[in-house]
Amino acid sequence: MRKPHKAPPAHGGDGQLRIIAGQWRSRQFGFPMAHGLRPTPNRVRETLFNWLAPYVEGAKVLDLFTGSGALFLEALSRGAASALALDLNPNAIASLRGHLLTLRCDNGQLLQTDALRYLAEQPATPYDLVFLDPPFSQDLLLPACSLLEARGWLADDAWVYTESEQPPSSLGLPGNWRLHREQKAGQVYYALWQRSAPAE
Repeated sequence: MRKPHKAPPAHGGDGQLRIIAGQWRSRQFGFPMAHGLRPTPNRVRETLFNWLAPYVEGAKVLDLFTGSGALFLEALSRGAASALALDLNPNAIASLRGHLLTLRCDNGQLLQTDALRYLAEQPATPYDLVFLDPPFSQDLLLPACSLLEARGWLADDAWVYTESEQPPSSLGLPGNWRLHREQKAGQVYYALWQRSAPAE
């Protein structure tokens, strides 16, 4: 496997991401590679944010397994009101913290923590847009979705983005989530869901 070029010293890390659009359009940042990390490809990210174009500006965003932070930074660049990114990897969080300082961004929040534990134990606040791109083969997606729905983390008409190894229709996600769009790239399924509040 060809060794990737090192990132410029100001960026750090050994992977590269580019912000596609918004106030930080074309800015590039490094991120630390880690086992199981699969940054959302530029083409898929562009498609996703085209789907979300009417809904990102002013949204409250939650990125549960942020990794490279590509989705988190893209949402903030495109006008999200605030965003919270979680990851267990301290290097990922430290790298993203540096990016926020470089960008002089004060509406992005970062926590090094276990996402499922956070959803289960912290007081819930509703989010408009949630990104779910967990490491594969660790049985994280369905429990995260169940906790989001059961504990009140989602606004009534929230949007939820998922990446999975299985077709979206087979995931068994909450019944009040409607599959809005889906796409497959390689062996990965990308899907956007819209939640509707359950009937009383």
